[in-house]
Amino acid sequence: QVQLVESGGGLVQAGGSLRLSCAASGINFRFAAMGWYRRTLGNQREWVATITSNANTRYADSVKGRFTVSRDNAKNTVYLQMNSLKAEDTAVYYCNTVWASRDYWGQGTQVTVSS
Repeated sequence: QVQLVESGGGLVQAGGSLRLSCAASGINFRFAAMGWYRRTLGNQREWVATITSNANTRYADSVKGRFTVSRDNAKNTVYLQMNSLKAEDTAVYYCNTVWASRDYWGQGTQVTVSS
């Protein structure tokens, strides 16, 4: 049974930082590409970042230079370090993986940035 569990969200002032974590189970994590997405108040889902099994990373233009995705294969965990947060980063953040041709999502963690 595949499970993705996010944590680390919260309330932060604009300009501040947060680090999100996503712990994965039920997959061979070191071979899995992991993604971060967010859903804004307008209910639009937006891709944020991806890290491949080889630790190659890609970012949405809106977060490039401010967010960093990383992984710890020993802990089966992917991280999203978010710096210089802006009010428009307010959203529920989800981690995602596609494993054995199925799409898996965590329950999400709320990030609220006050201006």
